[in-house]
Formats: sequence, structure tokens, C-alpha cells
Amino acid sequence: MRSTSRLVALGLTGVVATSLSGQTTTPENIRDRLIEVGFSSPYAAMDELYLPLLAQAPQADVAVTKDIAYGSNDRHKLDVYQPAGLSNAPVFVFIHGGGYRSGERDISEEIYGNVLHYFTRHGMLGINATYRLAPEASWPSGAEDMRGVIDWVKEHAAEYGGDPSRIFMMGHSAGATHVATYALDPRFQPPEGHGLSGIVLVSGRYVIKSDPEDPTFDGIRLYFGEDPAGYPTRSVVNHVPSSNVPAMLVVSEYDQRNLVETTGELFTALCDRDDGRCPRFIQLKYHNHMSEISHINTADDYLGREILEFIGEGAGRLKANAAARE
Repeated sequence: MRSTSRLVALGLTGVVATSLSGQTTTPENIRDRLIEVGFSSPYAAMDELYLPLLAQAPQADVAVTKDIAYGSNDRHKLDVYQPAGLSNAPVFVFIHGGGYRSGERDISEEIYGNVLHYFTRHGMLGINATYRLAPEASWPSGAEDMRGVIDWVKEHAAEYGGDPSRIFMMGHSAGATHVATYALDPRFQPPEGHGLSGIVLVSGRYVIKSDPEDPTFDGIRLYFGEDPAGYPTRSVVNHVPSSNVPAMLVVSEYDQRNLVETTGELFTALCDRDDGRCPRFIQLKYHNHMSEISHINTADDYLGREILEFIGEGAGRLKANAAARE
């Protein structure tokens, strides 16, 4: 078992150390069904396999405060997941996906609250936020909204027992694009910087291309614009050299190929930025584009443990390395 001293210093105590020491795998029946589904029906697999499990999943003693406004738009809302007795704890912010033109904080009674329940069980303050959608809002509204969320967290986290100097942000799919754009492109950050201790990017898009074969191309054009000439400056991978935030990248085995490819391009850019110190990268065996999120807070907690380790060890180490090079 890893020493808990570093985890205590980071505010990740007790349950975190226990979780990191465990060895869990995808249950055989779920693994076989995920393999059978493959690329074909990720939403069906999510509903069929994980909703029943999440309905019985463990949850900490958490007060959930819903629909807090962080901006003026109706979509500028967030929910706070506050464990009992929390004090000076790291803050975990989750940003949903939806192809740039759809998505909610809760797409069912269990999802995406499962993500916040997992991290609040491990001693963190949880934030679940929505953002503006295309076609009402186009690029760079996502990055602007991420700044709004972080501004709110920095101002209010202490009221809920969180530490505004230790904010970690996780985005899925389109949400990962928005998190990456805010965190890695200085154009969308306040003068004092992004204010993040680390980011977890799950199956996002970091290079924008005109690709009619892409199943989400209509949403890409609605959000990033019709003119491909504007795509390079709107591709976050081209702004990585100006960034310093520690990052962890995740894809699934049965993910969209274009998302895997663009994650690989971001991985290479981050390796170059950090002089060969490449970011943590995980491909989740058996999982698809939706199960990679909906399985969180079940017994299959490989991804959760890896993120906790990144928060407890990797982010701090990489942040120190970045500071040493400045």
C-alpha cells in the first residue's frame, strides 16, 4: 500500500489510500457484453449495464445544492456536491459531453451524478456544470464558460469546504474539448492564469478538421464554424506550447477513431511541451464512449483510482516540473 502521508497533505485521506491499493477489474459478464456491443450502441450499453449498478452504488453523506448560477445564461448552472464535515479539500469539477449541441449535468437519475459521488466519497468537493450549446453559442463560448465556472469555484469553494487553490477539472467528449481549450489556450484565461492544478481529458477533440466522415461533423460545423480556414487557430493542440497545466488523457477501446487520433496528437504535443515528460495516458479496455463515464462509482474503479493517483501524486509532480522550467 502507498504511504498516506502525501495523500493527507493533499487532503485525500483514508478511503483514497485504500482505493489505490485495491486491484479491481471489469466483471466478466459486463466485459463480455461490452465486447459484444463494441462500437455499435454505447448509450444502450450504458443504460443496460450501469444504471442498475449505479442505483445501488455507494454514496458518501453528501449535500447536493442544485442550479447555482455562475453566469447570466440559462445554461450557466452548476450543482455542488458537498460531503459532510468537509474542510479545505481539493475541488473536482466535471464537464459533460454532447457533441457541442446537446448535453446536461444529469442525463438520468444516476448519470452524471455518479462521477461526483465517486470523488466526493474520496474526500473532494464536487462541482457538476453545464455550458452554452450550439447553435445558440459558437466557438469560443465553451472555453469562456469554463472560465466562468472556475471563477465561481475560486470565489465560493471555501464556503462549501473546498480549497480554491486545488481545482481539478475533468471533461468528457465535447466537455473535454472545452476544458482543454480553457486550460491550454491562454487567450481564454484571466491575467493570473487558469487557476487549475490538473485536468483529465476523456475522449475529447483537440484538432478540428473538415471531415464529412466524422459522425459528429454537423455539430462541429455548428460550434467551430463552416470555414475550415479558421480551424487551426481553434484547435487547442496548436496552443499547447503556451500552456503549463498538468494533464491526463483517457480514451476507450471502442471509441470513435477520430477522437482517439486527436487525443494522440495532443499527447505528442504535451510530450514536446514537457521536454519528453509525457502525460499520463489510459486506454480503457472493453469500454465505449459512454461506458467510460457511466462505469465510474461501480466496483470497476480502475479509471477512478488512476485519476485519484494523478491528483494525489502526478499533478503535483508535473506542476513542480513545470515551475522548475519557468
